[in-house]
Amino acid sequence: MDTMSVDVATLRSATSVAGARESTRDFLDGLVPAIAAEAADTVVLVVSELVTNALRHGGGTCTLDLTAHPDSIETAVHDHSPKAPRMRTPDLNDGTGGFGWPMVNRLARATTVNRQAGGKTVSALLAR
Repeated sequence: MDTMSVDVATLRSATSVAGARESTRDFLDGLVPAIAAEAADTVVLVVSELVTNALRHGGGTCTLDLTAHPDSIETAVHDHSPKAPRMRTPDLNDGTGGFGWPMVNRLARATTVNRQAGGKTVSALLAR
């Protein structure tokens, strides 16, 4: 089984999210057997959303863990906030979000939120 752990930069910046996407692509590119292009794009999109949410709402730092299983890819993002993501009506006018968590839940086979001392881990299981 292939696993990877990546520390995402501690700044609230687009470069942190871009780095997470790049690290995810590198991880997926190294899998044998190779993952289909559409499945890889979905994993990268979910990672982007989870890391963005963790940096924005989880205290400004996070860690990304990726695990390849025979038929799935597991993404796990750890941050310092105990607050779970919540579904809300997307904001179509002011650009304040609300699209990411519903999208992650639609794309993933399963999502989980595990609270622990010092924060939480948000995980998504995606088709390989």
